[in-house]
Amino acid sequence: MILAEKIVEERKKNGWSQEDLADKLGVSRQSVSKWESAQSVPDLQRILEMSKLFNVSTDYLLKDEVESRPAEQASEESGRELRRLSMEEANSFLRENDSFAGRIATGCLICILCPVPLLCIMALQRMGTLPLAEDPAGALGTILLLAMVAVSLIFFIPAAMAHSKWDWLENDIFDTEYGVDGLVKSKSEKFQSRFIRAITAGTVLVLLGVIALFAGAVIDEHNEPLLMGLCCILLACVGLAAFMIVNAGIIKDGYSKLLQEGDYSKEEKSNTILKAVTPVYWMIMTAIYLGWSFLTNRWDISWVIWPIAGVLYGGLSVVLRAVHKSRKQ
Repeated sequence: MILAEKIVEERKKNGWSQEDLADKLGVSRQSVSKWESAQSVPDLQRILEMSKLFNVSTDYLLKDEVESRPAEQASEESGRELRRLSMEEANSFLRENDSFAGRIATGCLICILCPVPLLCIMALQRMGTLPLAEDPAGALGTILLLAMVAVSLIFFIPAAMAHSKWDWLENDIFDTEYGVDGLVKSKSEKFQSRFIRAITAGTVLVLLGVIALFAGAVIDEHNEPLLMGLCCILLACVGLAAFMIVNAGIIKDGYSKLLQEGDYSKEEKSNTILKAVTPVYWMIMTAIYLGWSFLTNRWDISWVIWPIAGVLYGGLSVVLRAVHKSRKQ
């Protein structure tokens, strides 16, 4: 347990309300509430007073299950003083990261759905419902497609710029103040079930969209309006799946950044090769996706580039990590 949980447990054991404990310590009820929700940490004097009130040792209150490396040791190894992440900064980052995840996921959803107006207009034109020739209908659909891309940028660019102040969490090795690791680990464990549900639901949605498209092709492969409509359904399924997976993935990454785990471990942060190659790789994949989509106008299938790119990136990252390790030896 972390300090916040121990304060709650000991207070309830004694049958005290937050206001009762606040009166005994000479602080406000809001202060106790912040301690128990891990939004702030009591000072040493209050911890000493609570150890007497609860009849427990200060070691019991201060020691949690998370073992973190002392700042002095880390500083000696790196040759410089490490930045320390406070409890307030950690809570602020987690709140802003949730908002950032929602905006980026919304931008991804709009991007994936951008071919839908074009497909709908072309389907209506082929059915004779829309009184336009093929070229004007295609031009109208393309204008709407580009408009949706522009709307997605309204989500992407401001979100990325606002979130850039936290880039140091991803790139720099840092230390944490007392209680931060325990708080983040606790929240990460609680989020794990939501993450699994998002991945599962997203995968099922994509499969349902693919099944619908194949079923339509089997029923009548020459019915272009039907197939275009089913392509819209597929894109909607893929878009919703991307929204859920991207949103959950960014939030989970936020916990990994604070805990310096996985792709954000101290060893990974020192991997300059992977840092240099990753942005170039994804820029190339984006160029391939846009080039193929615009040249062939097959937005209904060009999305497959992304899962393929993800698999290839996994292999590439393994190779680059191996190269990094061999250079260190």
